[in-house]
Amino acid sequence: MFILHIYKDYFPILGGIENHIRVLAEAQAQAGHRVTVLVCNPGRRTTVREEAGVTVIRAGRLATAASMPLSLSQPLILARLRPDVAHVHSPYPLGELANWLLGRARATVITHHSDVVRQRGWLRLYGPLLRRVLAAADRILVTSPRYLETSPWLKPVREKCTIVPLGVDHRRFVPPPVPYDGPPTLLFVGKLRYYKGLDTLLEALRDLPGVHLNVVGEGPMGPVWADGAARLGLSDRVHFLGEVDDAALPTLYHRAHIFVLPANARAEAFGTVLLEAMASGLPCVTTEVGTGTSWVVQDGVTGLVVPPRDPQALAAALRNLLENPDLRQRMGEAGRARVEAEFTQERMIAQVERAYREVLGF
Repeated sequence: MFILHIYKDYFPILGGIENHIRVLAEAQAQAGHRVTVLVCNPGRRTTVREEAGVTVIRAGRLATAASMPLSLSQPLILARLRPDVAHVHSPYPLGELANWLLGRARATVITHHSDVVRQRGWLRLYGPLLRRVLAAADRILVTSPRYLETSPWLKPVREKCTIVPLGVDHRRFVPPPVPYDGPPTLLFVGKLRYYKGLDTLLEALRDLPGVHLNVVGEGPMGPVWADGAARLGLSDRVHFLGEVDDAALPTLYHRAHIFVLPANARAEAFGTVLLEAMASGLPCVTTEVGTGTSWVVQDGVTGLVVPPRDPQALAAALRNLLENPDLRQRMGEAGRARVEAEFTQERMIAQVERAYREVLGF
């Protein structure tokens, strides 16, 4: 099977969608499929490289507008390819439109990772085209039933949708042999973007004296939130660690008591880091934003779910867990079991391939 993945960026650019594509593409190549990833290069030159058995085409980029690359090369390259399956990762308007207008695949599968949330003015222009793109797809993969229920874009094409949750390497993230016995420590991992809600967590820390927070990741809000932590007098308890090598990440999960994802918008569509934390035996505290975050974390079972932008509710949930080590242990064990049953990479990869075969008729 010739599989073509279409998106804007790919590893070594870090991000949830970029990593998801890499996991899928490399596993599919290892299974004997011919796999190409078509993305945009940060620069103007087009490059083609073999990476872990995957052909990665990075089309030259003219500019970037509203977080989207502008490339003339990418649609032209797409028009020359004849894959069995074009797998478009959305939201990415250039790739969606190029595949709809110029693509020659036998079938199109779209993973709807997230609605467009912030660029509402621009969406008024693109919305009618997006509806036609979705209607033309052979299959739409959605990462959680909660997102399918709440997305206005998916409701008209519900019959085309299949739930395929994201997955993690549960063998890499395992509970530590002995629970962490250091000072009370929270962990956040992710791109430092507005919708991650780290400002709410910083406010909550004011009501949690002696509690430390490790922040893993970089992004446009990093300097703003670091300044905010200093203004709140939290610099000695909030540690911005920047990007961390994959090999070092499991150790940081082991050196925490609770994982926190205080998202405040639907742009946080799933939260793969929640799966990493659950696989590591950590209870999770997250927010109800109408997406996969409050489906992945089962309130009262694998963690606690609180309203977004509510520092008091977030502090109360964290205090409850910090003061109850037996509850943390029970939730951590339940989270690990849930990942093993529902959210392994092998399960995700098999479900994606099943969708491909169904749309191709074999």
